[in-house]
Amino acid sequence: MVDNSSEEAKELGKLRDDIDAIDEKIGALISQRAVCAQSVAEVKGRYSDGSDPIFYRPEREAQVLRKAMARNQGPLSDEEYARLFREIMSACLALENPIKVAFLGPEGTFTHEAALKHFGASAKVAPMTAIDEVFREVESGACQFGVVPVENSTEGVVTHTLDSFMSSNLNICGEVVLRIHHNLMVSDVTKTDSITRIYSHAQSLAQCRKWLDAHYPNAERIAVPSNAEAAKRMRSEWNAAAIAGEAAAKLYGLTVLADKIEDMPDNSTRFLIVGQQDVGPSGHDKTSVVIAVKNEPGALHDILEPFHRLGVDLTRVESRPSRTGNWNYVFFIDFDGHVETPKVQTALEEVSRRAADVKILGSYPKGVL
Repeated sequence: MVDNSSEEAKELGKLRDDIDAIDEKIGALISQRAVCAQSVAEVKGRYSDGSDPIFYRPEREAQVLRKAMARNQGPLSDEEYARLFREIMSACLALENPIKVAFLGPEGTFTHEAALKHFGASAKVAPMTAIDEVFREVESGACQFGVVPVENSTEGVVTHTLDSFMSSNLNICGEVVLRIHHNLMVSDVTKTDSITRIYSHAQSLAQCRKWLDAHYPNAERIAVPSNAEAAKRMRSEWNAAAIAGEAAAKLYGLTVLADKIEDMPDNSTRFLIVGQQDVGPSGHDKTSVVIAVKNEPGALHDILEPFHRLGVDLTRVESRPSRTGNWNYVFFIDFDGHVETPKVQTALEEVSRRAADVKILGSYPKGVL
């Protein structure tokens, strides 16, 4: 019998030497990038004319991430490649000026995960108990940005977020699209063959309805304010389980009993980044507006027609009751393109003449994975 252990050790030793050499080069380049980030902060401070310089520019970050993914030669996926670059950028930005971000909490929710995905682990995140609190925290200047959910591919729009824009002057500065995977999790005191109640957010329970009908048809389904709250609440109950994301399992020390139990495999949620700054064109942008229509026949057709004629692609049209009177409605509309591009400007000018009111919520880079 041939002993291959020495040959294996030799080959592995060579590969490990190569990895060490590559790591050394990567480390040196990361340090060089960090020094450049500090220089950027110094230049911005020198030319700020007494005003607070803007360190974080969403359009610039989106451009950097897109360029990084375009250079990706594998075997890492574009999503993983972007995640690595985002963390480097987050750490470098923290050297310039750490970003403080409010999000719909508590910790361990999908909104928390979206905040970290967009801003990286070096951002300072602050959980809020309600969507309107996220808006207030950013409006007051206590946080530079906020992260709120706006729609789910299975359950539809988050009305509280849309309604918050009705009374807020904040801009939409970005978006995050997060693939949502739900997991059934238990604690170390759970008797897994005696589960009679399952905690989760109402939307999560709805997104797992068929799986629950098949596997736990007799278990009581209890809706709580968040999936993280569900994970915390069931830890001391021997007959309970929770549905939440993987982050909640790690945060609260739970065991995943069944993973990816959502009924729709492509289930995803879109989150919005809100802030006070305007965002320049990144090259791949989206614009959101809210339009109040006149109470007359054909009003909706009149505001949509210019977009169609000018070739502006609408990606979402959502109606909400207006606060100005019964049976009056406003429309939240998303479309491709930046407000500074000529055809978008032309479309909005025409719509403004036909509508009762038009409010531009923001132009921002399309979500990068």
